[in-house]
Amino acid sequence: MAIYKYDLEERLIQFAVDVILICGKIDGSFASQHLSKQLIRSATSAALNYGEAQSAESAKDFLHKMRLCLKELRESLVNLKIQKGADLIKDIERLDLLMKENNELIAIFVSSIRTSQNKNKS
Repeated sequence: MAIYKYDLEERLIQFAVDVILICGKIDGSFASQHLSKQLIRSATSAALNYGEAQSAESAKDFLHKMRLCLKELRESLVNLKIQKGADLIKDIERLDLLMKENNELIAIFVSSIRTSQNKNKS
């Protein structure tokens, strides 16, 4: 179980790092700057909240923090879609990889939250 937690944490950290790196290569337009700053906040927040979830004080606290992670990941995905649609991020191959990873992380959190909810009902 500890290996899974480590892998997920590492994936979230790498996702945040990749977002920071791709945002560092954007142009200086208002829209690019605005969306990139928000994307960095949401992507890093998912990783940071996951770290907090690992030290949750109760099952309810754990679920709350996991839901926050999911919320931030969903926000990141919408942001990436907007930037892709507006052609603000030019490295499409890297952008598509980020979006794929973002989708996979969302799926992991949805599954994990469901599992935790079912355990708490028992």
